[in-house]
Amino acid sequence: MLAAGRMKLEAFGLLGMLLVLIHTAAACEFGPFPYGSTGIACRMTKPAALLLNQETAQVVQTAFRNAKFPNITGERSMRLLGKVAYELTNIQVKELSLEQSEVELGEGAAIHIAIRNVTASFQGTLTYGYAGAWFLRLFHSVDFEIESSIDLQINIDLMCQKDQVAADASDCYLTFHRLTLHLQGDKEPGWLKQLFTDFISFTLKFVLKREVCREINSLAQMLANFVHDLAVLLVRCCRRAVCSLCPLAWPQPCFACQGLVWYQNQSAAFHDSGFSPALLPASRMLYFWFSQHVLSSLASAAFLDQRLQGTITGHKLQALFGAAQSEAQRQAVQKIFQGSSYNDSVARLWSLAQPRISLRPEGAVVESLVAAEISICPAGEEPRVVLYMEKEVTVTIRAAYADKKLLLHPSEPR
Repeated sequence: MLAAGRMKLEAFGLLGMLLVLIHTAAACEFGPFPYGSTGIACRMTKPAALLLNQETAQVVQTAFRNAKFPNITGERSMRLLGKVAYELTNIQVKELSLEQSEVELGEGAAIHIAIRNVTASFQGTLTYGYAGAWFLRLFHSVDFEIESSIDLQINIDLMCQKDQVAADASDCYLTFHRLTLHLQGDKEPGWLKQLFTDFISFTLKFVLKREVCREINSLAQMLANFVHDLAVLLVRCCRRAVCSLCPLAWPQPCFACQGLVWYQNQSAAFHDSGFSPALLPASRMLYFWFSQHVLSSLASAAFLDQRLQGTITGHKLQALFGAAQSEAQRQAVQKIFQGSSYNDSVARLWSLAQPRISLRPEGAVVESLVAAEISICPAGEEPRVVLYMEKEVTVTIRAAYADKKLLLHPSEPR
Protein backbone atom coordinates (compact mmCIF):
# COMPACT_ATOMS: atom_id res chain seq x y z
CA MET A 1 0.00 0.00 0.00
CA LEU A 2 1.23 3.47 -0.82
CA ALA A 3 1.67 6.27 1.72
CA ALA A 4 1.99 9.97 1.06
CA GLY A 5 4.72 12.06 2.65
CA ARG A 6 4.77 15.77 3.24
CA MET A 7 7.67 18.15 3.54
CA LYS A 8 7.28 21.27 5.60
CA LEU A 9 9.43 23.59 3.54
CA GLU A 10 8.27 26.99 2.39
CA ALA A 11 9.84 26.29 -0.99
CA PHE A 12 7.79 23.18 -1.53
CA GLY A 13 5.05 24.88 -3.56
CA LEU A 14 7.18 26.18 -6.42
CA LEU A 15 9.16 23.00 -6.91
CA GLY A 16 6.39 20.58 -6.09
CA MET A 17 6.58 19.33 -9.67
CA LEU A 18 9.78 17.57 -8.68
CA LEU A 19 7.58 14.95 -7.05
CA VAL A 20 7.64 13.23 -10.42
CA LEU A 21 11.23 12.30 -9.78
CA ILE A 22 12.06 8.78 -8.63
CA HIS A 23 15.27 7.71 -6.87
CA THR A 24 17.73 6.25 -9.39
CA ALA A 25 20.80 4.10 -9.22
CA ALA A 26 21.74 3.64 -12.86
CA ALA A 27 23.44 6.32 -14.94
CA CYS A 28 21.58 7.80 -17.91
CA GLU A 29 24.23 9.57 -19.93
CA PHE A 30 23.41 7.30 -22.87
CA GLY A 31 20.08 8.93 -23.56
CA PRO A 32 16.51 7.78 -22.98
CA PHE A 33 15.86 4.07 -23.00
CA PRO A 34 13.25 2.59 -25.36
CA TYR A 35 9.60 2.96 -24.43
CA GLY A 36 9.35 -0.83 -24.22
CA SER A 37 11.65 -0.76 -21.18
CA THR A 38 9.61 1.86 -19.33
CA GLY A 39 8.32 0.67 -15.97
CA ILE A 40 7.08 3.92 -14.41
CA ALA A 41 6.26 7.18 -16.18
CA CYS A 42 4.81 10.46 -15.02
CA ARG A 43 3.84 13.75 -16.59
CA MET A 44 2.96 17.17 -15.27
CA THR A 45 0.68 19.41 -17.31
CA LYS A 46 -0.19 23.09 -17.51
CA PRO A 47 -3.04 23.01 -14.92
CA ALA A 48 -0.61 21.70 -12.33
CA ALA A 49 1.82 24.51 -13.10
CA LEU A 50 -0.94 27.06 -12.58
CA LEU A 51 -1.71 25.51 -9.20
CA LEU A 52 1.94 25.51 -8.19
CA ASN A 53 2.26 29.12 -9.27
CA GLN A 54 0.14 30.11 -6.28
CA GLU A 55 3.05 29.28 -3.98
CA THR A 56 5.74 31.04 -6.01
CA ALA A 57 5.73 34.22 -3.91
CA GLN A 58 6.49 32.26 -0.75
CA VAL A 59 9.40 30.52 -2.46
CA VAL A 60 11.01 33.73 -3.66
CA GLN A 61 10.61 35.34 -0.25
CA THR A 62 12.32 32.33 1.28
CA ALA A 63 15.19 32.65 -1.19
CA PHE A 64 15.68 36.34 -0.43
CA ARG A 65 15.50 35.94 3.32
CA ASN A 66 17.76 32.88 3.43
CA ALA A 67 20.41 34.41 1.17
CA LYS A 68 23.65 35.23 3.00
CA PHE A 69 24.86 38.61 1.76
CA PRO A 70 28.63 39.06 2.17
CA ASN A 71 30.26 42.34 3.11
CA ILE A 72 30.96 44.58 0.12
CA THR A 73 34.24 46.53 0.04
CA GLY A 74 35.86 48.84 -2.49
CA GLU A 75 37.52 52.15 -3.09
CA ARG A 76 37.51 55.00 -5.57
CA SER A 77 39.73 57.97 -6.31
CA MET A 78 38.16 61.39 -5.81
CA ARG A 79 39.54 64.80 -6.64
CA LEU A 80 40.82 66.72 -3.63
CA LEU A 81 39.84 63.88 -1.30
CA GLY A 82 42.19 61.27 -2.70
CA LYS A 83 40.85 57.75 -2.35
CA VAL A 84 37.56 56.98 -0.67
CA ALA A 85 37.31 53.43 0.66
CA TYR A 86 34.03 51.90 1.77
CA GLU A 87 32.56 48.75 3.26
CA LEU A 88 28.92 47.66 3.46
CA THR A 89 28.29 45.22 6.31
CA ASN A 90 25.35 43.45 7.99
CA ILE A 91 23.29 43.49 4.80
CA GLN A 92 19.87 41.93 5.33
CA VAL A 93 16.37 42.04 3.92
CA LYS A 94 14.07 44.48 5.72
CA GLU A 95 10.87 44.33 3.64
CA LEU A 96 9.81 42.26 0.64
CA SER A 97 6.71 42.09 -1.53
CA LEU A 98 5.79 40.57 -4.89
CA GLU A 99 3.10 41.58 -7.36
CA GLN A 100 2.98 38.90 -10.02
CA SER A 101 4.39 35.47 -10.80
CA GLU A 102 4.07 33.13 -13.76
CA VAL A 103 5.09 29.50 -14.22
CA GLU A 104 5.46 27.97 -17.68
CA LEU A 105 6.33 24.39 -18.58
CA GLY A 106 8.95 24.50 -21.31
CA GLU A 107 10.15 22.02 -23.89
CA GLY A 108 11.51 18.75 -22.57
CA ALA A 109 12.23 18.98 -18.86
CA ALA A 110 12.29 22.76 -18.42
CA ILE A 111 10.29 24.94 -16.05
CA HIS A 112 10.28 28.73 -16.56
CA ILE A 113 9.37 31.01 -13.66
CA ALA A 114 8.90 34.76 -14.02
CA ILE A 115 8.53 37.00 -10.95
CA ARG A 116 7.61 40.60 -11.69
CA ASN A 117 7.70 43.73 -9.55
CA VAL A 118 9.58 42.42 -6.56
CA THR A 119 9.91 45.35 -4.16
CA ALA A 120 12.71 44.73 -1.69
CA SER A 121 14.43 46.93 0.85
CA PHE A 122 17.77 46.07 2.43
CA GLN A 123 19.47 47.56 5.44
CA GLY A 124 22.97 47.52 6.86
CA THR A 125 25.93 49.67 7.86
CA LEU A 126 28.20 51.74 5.59
CA THR A 127 31.72 52.47 6.79
CA TYR A 128 33.82 54.85 4.66
CA GLY A 129 37.19 56.55 5.00
CA TYR A 130 39.13 59.18 3.11
CA ALA A 131 42.49 58.72 1.38
CA GLY A 132 41.94 54.96 1.53
CA ALA A 133 43.90 54.97 4.77
CA TRP A 134 41.84 52.97 7.23
CA PHE A 135 44.84 52.83 9.54
CA LEU A 136 44.64 56.61 9.96
CA ARG A 137 41.25 56.10 11.58
CA LEU A 138 39.75 58.67 9.23
CA PHE A 139 36.54 56.72 8.87
CA HIS A 140 32.86 57.14 9.59
CA SER A 141 29.96 54.70 9.95
CA VAL A 142 26.36 55.33 9.02
CA ASP A 143 23.33 53.09 8.73
CA PHE A 144 21.87 52.75 5.26
CA GLU A 145 18.76 51.44 3.55
CA ILE A 146 18.44 50.37 -0.07
CA GLU A 147 15.14 50.38 -1.94
CA SER A 148 14.88 48.29 -5.08
CA SER A 149 12.41 47.11 -7.69
CA ILE A 150 13.36 43.84 -9.36
CA ASP A 151 12.10 41.37 -11.96
CA LEU A 152 13.28 37.78 -11.51
CA GLN A 153 13.50 35.11 -14.22
CA ILE A 154 14.35 31.51 -13.27
CA ASN A 155 14.77 28.71 -15.79
CA ILE A 156 14.92 25.31 -14.10
CA ASP A 157 16.25 22.33 -16.03
CA LEU A 158 15.70 18.79 -14.80
CA MET A 159 18.59 16.60 -15.92
CA CYS A 160 20.42 13.36 -15.26
CA GLN A 161 23.48 13.99 -13.12
CA LYS A 162 25.57 11.62 -11.03
CA ASP A 163 23.14 8.75 -11.56
CA GLN A 164 20.03 10.67 -10.53
CA VAL A 165 17.78 13.44 -11.70
CA ALA A 166 18.98 16.85 -10.56
CA ALA A 167 17.40 20.30 -10.63
CA ASP A 168 19.56 23.03 -12.16
CA ALA A 169 18.30 26.58 -11.49
CA SER A 170 21.58 28.32 -12.34
CA ASP A 171 19.92 30.06 -15.31
CA CYS A 172 18.66 32.89 -13.11
CA TYR A 173 18.37 36.58 -13.92
CA LEU A 174 17.59 39.67 -11.85
CA THR A 175 16.61 42.88 -13.66
CA PHE A 176 16.76 46.03 -11.51
CA HIS A 177 14.33 48.79 -12.44
CA ARG A 178 15.17 50.89 -9.40
CA LEU A 179 17.90 50.85 -6.79
CA THR A 180 18.13 53.78 -4.37
CA LEU A 181 20.59 54.18 -1.48
CA HIS A 182 19.43 56.12 1.60
CA LEU A 183 21.96 57.19 4.25
CA GLN A 184 20.61 57.75 7.74
CA GLY A 185 21.12 61.24 9.25
CA ASP A 186 21.20 64.74 7.77
CA LYS A 187 24.89 65.54 8.40
CA GLU A 188 26.32 63.49 5.54
CA PRO A 189 27.35 65.60 2.50
CA GLY A 190 25.21 65.24 -0.63
CA TRP A 191 28.16 64.22 -2.79
CA LEU A 192 28.72 61.19 -0.54
CA LYS A 193 25.23 59.86 -1.16
CA GLN A 194 25.62 60.47 -4.90
CA LEU A 195 29.01 58.78 -4.93
CA PHE A 196 27.89 55.61 -3.23
CA THR A 197 24.55 55.45 -5.05
CA ASP A 198 26.28 55.50 -8.43
CA PHE A 199 29.38 53.50 -7.60
CA ILE A 200 27.96 50.83 -5.32
CA SER A 201 24.91 50.11 -7.48
CA PHE A 202 26.78 47.86 -9.93
CA THR A 203 28.54 45.89 -7.19
CA LEU A 204 25.38 45.56 -5.14
CA LYS A 205 23.35 44.34 -8.11
CA PHE A 206 25.95 41.70 -8.83
CA VAL A 207 26.03 40.50 -5.21
CA LEU A 208 22.24 40.39 -4.91
CA LYS A 209 21.89 38.43 -8.13
CA ARG A 210 24.61 35.98 -7.17
CA GLU A 211 23.35 35.29 -3.66
CA VAL A 212 19.62 35.16 -4.43
CA CYS A 213 20.08 32.94 -7.48
CA ARG A 214 22.48 30.73 -5.53
CA GLU A 215 19.87 30.33 -2.79
CA ILE A 216 17.14 29.48 -5.31
CA ASN A 217 19.40 26.89 -6.94
CA SER A 218 20.22 25.48 -3.51
CA LEU A 219 16.53 25.23 -2.62
CA ALA A 220 15.79 23.47 -5.91
CA GLN A 221 18.54 20.91 -5.42
CA MET A 222 17.74 20.39 -1.74
CA LEU A 223 14.13 19.67 -2.61
CA ALA A 224 15.18 17.36 -5.44
CA ASN A 225 17.34 15.38 -3.02
CA PHE A 226 14.50 15.20 -0.52
CA VAL A 227 12.06 14.02 -3.19
CA HIS A 228 14.50 11.31 -4.29
CA ASP A 229 14.68 9.99 -0.73
CA LEU A 230 10.91 10.22 -0.32
CA ALA A 231 9.84 8.89 -3.68
CA VAL A 232 11.97 5.76 -3.40
CA LEU A 233 9.47 4.62 -0.76
CA LEU A 234 7.00 4.35 -3.61
CA VAL A 235 8.74 1.25 -4.87
CA ARG A 236 10.69 0.13 -1.83
CA CYS A 237 8.41 -2.52 -0.42
CA CYS A 238 11.20 -5.04 -0.82
CA ARG A 239 14.88 -5.12 0.09
CA ARG A 240 16.00 -2.81 -2.69
CA ALA A 241 14.17 -1.16 -5.55
CA VAL A 242 16.04 0.66 -8.31
CA CYS A 243 14.89 2.99 -11.06
CA SER A 244 16.88 4.29 -14.00
CA LEU A 245 15.39 7.65 -14.91
CA CYS A 246 15.76 9.84 -17.98
CA PRO A 247 13.73 12.75 -19.33
CA LEU A 248 11.55 11.98 -22.32
CA ALA A 249 11.38 14.29 -25.31
CA TRP A 250 7.99 15.89 -24.60
CA PRO A 251 6.42 19.36 -24.77
CA GLN A 252 6.00 19.34 -20.97
CA PRO A 253 7.99 17.72 -18.13
CA CYS A 254 7.65 13.95 -18.42
CA PHE A 255 9.91 11.27 -16.97
CA ALA A 256 10.21 7.56 -17.51
CA CYS A 257 11.74 4.95 -15.27
CA GLN A 258 12.80 1.40 -15.99
CA GLY A 259 11.50 0.32 -12.62
CA LEU A 260 13.87 -2.58 -12.09
CA VAL A 261 13.15 -4.25 -8.76
CA TRP A 262 16.11 -5.99 -7.15
CA TYR A 263 15.63 -8.67 -4.55
CA GLN A 264 18.60 -10.59 -3.12
CA ASN A 265 20.81 -9.44 -6.02
CA GLN A 266 18.35 -10.66 -8.65
CA SER A 267 16.33 -8.67 -11.11
CA ALA A 268 14.35 -9.26 -14.30
CA ALA A 269 14.53 -6.88 -17.26
CA PHE A 270 11.66 -6.42 -19.69
CA HIS A 271 11.22 -4.83 -23.10
CA ASP A 272 7.47 -5.02 -23.72
CA SER A 273 5.94 -2.67 -21.17
CA GLY A 274 3.41 -1.27 -23.63
CA PHE A 275 4.14 2.33 -22.65
CA SER A 276 3.51 5.19 -25.04
CA PRO A 277 3.51 8.95 -24.30
CA ALA A 278 0.02 9.01 -25.74
CA LEU A 279 -1.12 7.26 -22.55
CA LEU A 280 -0.40 10.48 -20.62
CA PRO A 281 -2.69 13.16 -22.11
CA ALA A 282 -2.99 16.77 -20.97
CA SER A 283 -6.50 16.65 -19.52
CA ARG A 284 -5.32 16.12 -15.92
CA MET A 285 -2.72 17.94 -13.80
CA LEU A 286 -0.47 14.99 -13.01
CA TYR A 287 -0.27 11.48 -14.43
CA PHE A 288 1.50 8.39 -13.13
CA TRP A 289 1.74 5.26 -15.22
CA PHE A 290 2.92 1.89 -13.88
CA SER A 291 3.64 -1.10 -16.05
CA GLN A 292 2.31 -4.52 -15.23
CA HIS A 293 5.92 -5.76 -15.00
CA VAL A 294 6.78 -3.32 -12.19
CA LEU A 295 3.69 -4.11 -10.15
CA SER A 296 4.23 -7.84 -10.59
CA SER A 297 7.90 -7.54 -9.60
CA LEU A 298 7.00 -5.57 -6.48
CA ALA A 299 4.36 -8.12 -5.53
CA SER A 300 6.83 -10.95 -6.10
CA ALA A 301 9.48 -9.28 -3.95
CA ALA A 302 6.95 -8.61 -1.20
CA PHE A 303 5.90 -12.28 -1.27
CA LEU A 304 9.50 -13.52 -1.10
CA ASP A 305 10.13 -11.11 1.77
CA GLN A 306 7.14 -12.62 3.63
CA ARG A 307 5.25 -9.35 3.75
CA LEU A 308 1.99 -10.60 2.31
CA GLN A 309 0.53 -11.71 5.61
CA GLY A 310 -1.51 -10.25 8.43
CA THR A 311 -3.44 -10.98 11.60
CA ILE A 312 -6.89 -9.98 12.88
CA THR A 313 -7.70 -9.91 16.60
CA GLY A 314 -10.05 -8.45 19.17
CA HIS A 315 -12.77 -6.05 18.10
CA LYS A 316 -11.76 -6.27 14.43
CA LEU A 317 -12.28 -10.02 14.55
CA GLN A 318 -15.62 -9.47 16.27
CA ALA A 319 -16.69 -6.96 13.62
CA LEU A 320 -15.81 -9.50 10.93
CA PHE A 321 -17.68 -12.50 12.37
CA GLY A 322 -20.22 -10.72 14.55
CA ALA A 323 -22.13 -9.55 11.48
CA ALA A 324 -23.53 -13.04 10.87
CA GLN A 325 -27.26 -12.62 10.22
CA SER A 326 -28.76 -15.97 9.29
CA GLU A 327 -29.16 -18.82 11.72
CA ALA A 328 -26.83 -20.98 9.65
CA GLN A 329 -24.12 -18.32 9.78
CA ARG A 330 -24.46 -17.89 13.53
CA GLN A 331 -24.20 -21.65 14.05
CA ALA A 332 -21.07 -21.76 11.88
CA VAL A 333 -19.45 -18.95 13.91
CA GLN A 334 -20.38 -20.70 17.15
CA LYS A 335 -18.85 -23.93 15.89
CA ILE A 336 -15.60 -22.18 14.91
CA PHE A 337 -15.01 -20.24 18.11
CA GLN A 338 -16.58 -22.80 20.45
CA GLY A 339 -17.76 -20.11 22.84
CA SER A 340 -14.29 -18.51 23.17
CA SER A 341 -13.97 -14.74 23.40
CA TYR A 342 -12.82 -12.85 20.33
CA ASN A 343 -10.09 -11.39 22.55
CA ASP A 344 -8.76 -14.93 23.02
CA SER A 345 -8.80 -15.67 19.29
CA VAL A 346 -6.63 -14.69 16.35
CA ALA A 347 -7.07 -15.01 12.60
CA ARG A 348 -4.03 -15.19 10.38
CA LEU A 349 -3.96 -14.76 6.61
CA TRP A 350 -1.09 -15.16 4.17
CA SER A 351 -0.40 -15.69 0.50
CA LEU A 352 0.68 -19.20 -0.48
CA ALA A 353 1.96 -18.22 -3.92
CA GLN A 354 3.27 -15.17 -5.71
CA PRO A 355 0.35 -12.88 -6.65
CA ARG A 356 -0.44 -12.50 -10.32
CA ILE A 357 -1.22 -8.94 -11.42
CA SER A 358 -2.80 -7.90 -14.70
CA LEU A 359 -3.86 -4.42 -15.76
CA ARG A 360 -7.31 -4.21 -17.33
CA PRO A 361 -9.72 -1.38 -18.12
CA GLU A 362 -11.67 -2.09 -14.95
CA GLY A 363 -8.53 -1.80 -12.79
CA ALA A 364 -5.56 -3.82 -11.54
CA VAL A 365 -6.64 -7.44 -11.13
CA VAL A 366 -4.76 -9.33 -8.41
CA GLU A 367 -5.01 -13.12 -8.21
CA SER A 368 -3.44 -15.24 -5.49
CA LEU A 369 -3.82 -18.46 -3.53
CA VAL A 370 -4.57 -17.35 0.04
CA ALA A 371 -4.62 -19.32 3.29
CA ALA A 372 -6.67 -18.40 6.37
CA GLU A 373 -6.26 -19.86 9.83
CA ILE A 374 -8.18 -19.20 13.06
CA SER A 375 -6.73 -20.15 16.42
CA ILE A 376 -8.19 -19.82 19.89
CA CYS A 377 -5.91 -19.15 22.83
CA PRO A 378 -7.73 -19.83 26.15
CA ALA A 379 -5.92 -18.54 29.22
CA GLY A 380 -3.46 -21.09 30.56
CA GLU A 381 -3.79 -23.38 27.55
CA GLU A 382 -1.81 -23.97 24.37
CA PRO A 383 -3.24 -22.23 21.26
CA ARG A 384 -5.08 -24.59 18.95
CA VAL A 385 -6.14 -24.20 15.34
CA VAL A 386 -9.91 -24.45 14.92
CA LEU A 387 -10.16 -23.55 11.22
CA TYR A 388 -7.83 -23.72 8.23
CA MET A 389 -8.76 -23.08 4.62
CA GLU A 390 -7.20 -22.19 1.27
CA LYS A 391 -8.86 -20.25 -1.49
CA GLU A 392 -7.97 -18.79 -4.87
CA VAL A 393 -8.87 -15.12 -4.52
CA THR A 394 -9.32 -12.49 -7.24
CA VAL A 395 -9.59 -8.79 -6.38
CA THR A 396 -9.89 -5.79 -8.70
CA ILE A 397 -8.28 -2.59 -7.38
CA ARG A 398 -9.02 0.89 -8.67
CA ALA A 399 -6.97 3.92 -7.67
CA ALA A 400 -8.30 7.40 -6.90
CA TYR A 401 -6.82 10.65 -5.62
CA ALA A 402 -8.56 12.92 -3.11
CA ASP A 403 -7.53 15.22 -0.26
CA LYS A 404 -3.85 14.87 -1.22
CA LYS A 405 -4.01 11.11 -0.71
CA LEU A 406 -3.82 8.13 -3.05
CA LEU A 407 -6.79 5.88 -2.36
CA LEU A 408 -6.98 2.21 -3.38
CA HIS A 409 -10.47 0.75 -3.69
CA PRO A 410 -10.56 -3.07 -3.80
CA SER A 411 -13.62 -4.91 -5.04
CA GLU A 412 -15.24 -7.77 -3.17
CA PRO A 413 -12.96 -10.80 -3.54
CA ARG A 414 -14.22 -13.67 -5.57
